[in-house]
Amino acid sequence: MSKKKEERYQTKGNYDNWDAAQKHLERYCPAHITFNDIDIKFIKGFRKHLDTVAVTKSQKGLSQNTKHTYFNKFKACLNAAFDEGYLKENFIKKVKGFSMGESTREYLTYNELQKLSQTPCTIPLLKRAFLFSALTGVRWSDIHKLKWSEVRDEGMDDSGNPTFRIVFQQKKTEGVEYLYISQQARDLLGERKDPKQRVFKGLRYSAHMNLQLLRWCMAAGITKHITFHSARHTNAVLLLENGADIYTVSKRLGHKEIRTTEIYAKIIDKKMKEAANLLPKLEIEFL
Repeated sequence: MSKKKEERYQTKGNYDNWDAAQKHLERYCPAHITFNDIDIKFIKGFRKHLDTVAVTKSQKGLSQNTKHTYFNKFKACLNAAFDEGYLKENFIKKVKGFSMGESTREYLTYNELQKLSQTPCTIPLLKRAFLFSALTGVRWSDIHKLKWSEVRDEGMDDSGNPTFRIVFQQKKTEGVEYLYISQQARDLLGERKDPKQRVFKGLRYSAHMNLQLLRWCMAAGITKHITFHSARHTNAVLLLENGADIYTVSKRLGHKEIRTTEIYAKIIDKKMKEAANLLPKLEIEFL
């Protein structure tokens, strides 16, 4: 597991997940265990450990998605151990893992985003960055590192409209993205500066920044718990609500699997909205 973890050292979020999974495995493993000791009972024991014994730093039980993530790291190691000849039999295939829990994706409606756009923010840079994310779907990590050399003003299209694009490598997936952006999104970037300079210079992730984001939302009358990532969710929902097909939205968000994008389609299911009002109205009396 240490070997597989070190292979991920360049991607901090993934590395941290591997490191945490390894610590839980070390707490579960008896001393002096060898590959010969690994069997179905051992694997089921670790699954039970994650489910009933393992806790977070704040002494709370692991969430469903955390259990899913940690067990999958363990599973990947055993698959690799079998492929590399350390295990005679791949027992992990006989043990069911944790299913992925469905998390709430908080987003802003068009009207809420409009209110936010017209509400002053104590950190104008944060406002520009958040609205840029809502209009493009670009993650915080990629907005934070975006440089002027990655912003392309590509002249006019066949209809005489200005064309803008950002070309960047996603920090999370390491895939290169060629993302067209609107005139309004380009305007949020401001005047072009030195190619090596960050577009949102001075933007930093901090508790203070998160607090100012919440205060900005409250000032706009928005009571939802909005994080910076909510802007990305907002972009996906608004695209689907305004007629974009799910494949296009998936490509714009840089998802590797379309099933990740399908969660947003579930959020905006118009038929479900219509069904809420299908039943005839009741004449209700309370004694």
